[in-house]
Amino acid sequence: MLGIELIEGEYDTQNWLNAVRGFEKEPEKGARCAICFDRRFEVTAQKSSELGEKYFTSTLLTSPKKSLKQLKKAGDELGRKFNVTFIAPDYRKASGTQEQNILAKKDALYRQDYCGCLFGLTMQREQQQKLADELFSSISGQIQPESIEARIELYKKRMEYEEKGVEYLIVKERFLNWRLLHGALKIKKEAVPAHFLPYSTIKNEYTRGKVDIHLGDLHYMNRDEVKFITLECYNRLSKKVYKSIEELIFNPPLFEEEMQIRNRLISNPFDLSMIVVVSNIPTQKVEIFYKSHIYQDVKEVLLKKS
Repeated sequence: MLGIELIEGEYDTQNWLNAVRGFEKEPEKGARCAICFDRRFEVTAQKSSELGEKYFTSTLLTSPKKSLKQLKKAGDELGRKFNVTFIAPDYRKASGTQEQNILAKKDALYRQDYCGCLFGLTMQREQQQKLADELFSSISGQIQPESIEARIELYKKRMEYEEKGVEYLIVKERFLNWRLLHGALKIKKEAVPAHFLPYSTIKNEYTRGKVDIHLGDLHYMNRDEVKFITLECYNRLSKKVYKSIEELIFNPPLFEEEMQIRNRLISNPFDLSMIVVVSNIPTQKVEIFYKSHIYQDVKEVLLKKS
C-alpha cells in the first residue's frame, strides 16, 4: 500500500532459543525481551547501514505490552554501533493505541496480538485461560477453527478477492472452540483404533464402561455420556469410503463436514458428548484415555459485500 520494499530477515529460531535459554519464565518487559531486542535490532541496524540508510525503527514501539525504555536503550546502543539513528516516537500517547486500531480496521489489516515470542504467547494465553493453539497443529492435518492454517487460508482468500477486485469485509465472531490434545481407546489393555468427533468431551481424563444400549446409529456406553458409531455409519453419513479407522484418523474430511455428521447424530447444538468412531462396536468393557480443551475464542470471518 505504501510502496515500501519488504526485506525478510532470516527466521533464526534455534539461535534465538539458545540466546534466551534460562529466561523462558521472564514476564513481559523483563530480561528476555531485552535479549530479544538486542538480537533483532542488531540485524536491522546492520542492514540499514549496508543500505546506506540513516534511520531505523521497530513496529514493537506500537505495542502496549513492550517497554519503550527497553526498546529505546537497545535501539540507541545498536544505532551507535552501526552509525544509524534509532527513531522511537511514542505511538501510544494521546489515545495512540486506539488510533492504531481504527486505522488497522479501516484497511482490514492483520494485527497479531503478541510479539512473536513463544514464551510470551504461552504466558499470555494462560492468563486468558486459552490454549496457545498458534504453537501446534493437528497430526491429522485437518484445518481447525482459528488455527494458524485457518488464518492463512482466510488471508489467501482475501488476496484472491483483492486481485479480482471483489469487495469484502473481515468481521470477528466469538465462538466456543475445541482442541483434542490426546485420545486412546483400549480393550483388555490393548489399544484399538478410534476416531473422536469434534467437540467430544468427558468430565475427567479417564473413563471406562460397557456399551449396553443401541438406539438408531448410536451405541451408548453406560458412563460419562460416551457414544459410539461404526465406520460404516460414518461413511454413510459423510458419503465417504474410508476403508479403516487409521485412514480416517490421518486423512479426515473437513472440520465443517465432521460437524455436520455430529449434528445429524445429535440434534442438540449444545451437546458436548463424546462420539467415538470404531470399526466394530465393542462388546467388552472399554477404557478411554482422553484430554480435550473447550474455550471461548474469537475468529475472523471473510465476507463478500453484496
